[in-house]
Amino acid sequence: MTLIRTETEGRVRRLILDAPPMNAMTLPLLDELLAAYRAAAADDAVRAVVLQSSSPKIFCAGLDLKLLREEGAKGVRALLQRLYLDMLDVQHTMGKPTIAAVSGAARGGGMTLSITCNCIVADETASFGYPELDNGLIPAIHFVHLPRQIGRHRAFELLFSGRSFDAAEAERIGLVVKVAKGAGAHDAAMELAESFARQPPEATRVAHAAFMRAQDMDFRREVADVTETFINVSQTEETQEGLTAFIEKRPPAWR
Repeated sequence: MTLIRTETEGRVRRLILDAPPMNAMTLPLLDELLAAYRAAAADDAVRAVVLQSSSPKIFCAGLDLKLLREEGAKGVRALLQRLYLDMLDVQHTMGKPTIAAVSGAARGGGMTLSITCNCIVADETASFGYPELDNGLIPAIHFVHLPRQIGRHRAFELLFSGRSFDAAEAERIGLVVKVAKGAGAHDAAMELAESFARQPPEATRVAHAAFMRAQDMDFRREVADVTETFINVSQTEETQEGLTAFIEKRPPAWR
């Protein structure tokens, strides 16, 4: 079963999350996505990449929480290696602009997939959120990314409340670069991607690498640090209760 579909339109490669109903992240999905990014990076005919969902209702619901509960620390580490570190590395070495086109809900790890892209384009159906703490987990990579993007205090409020927010707020705080009308995120992302694709490819490659180095000198080291924190937290009794409660559709019994 293919979990990531790819389509090429002109000089733009679309990577389409296609794991209904929630596009929940598993090792096979992440491996396919990383392979699709690497294939796009290696294809000289591709000048820009758009990441989107096959569903208009859900971009990505995040990590498969049942899998997190069942996996030990080794399994959680394998997931985060791909989602955090490998995804970060592939984006840094792409040499081509990447755009997340968000329609519907992006939560948890779905936020990670979007923020690792160079730009996020959303539409009026989109919603965002960091619900990890609700389930006894932590939004680890976002402790590194979000304060830089929107400011420390606003980031704290979003990360620790777990509340959802719409595309208009995401644009207002600087998380999203454009909000398209209706369910138009895919078309708006393609328009932006095509504008990037018209730029000279070698200059774009060099500029992309320089931009990533300048913005994220310490980013990978900090992400590696919060990855260890996530793994440690995921193995606690409290988090196991949170994951079990989510699967059993009941409120967690925090001590």
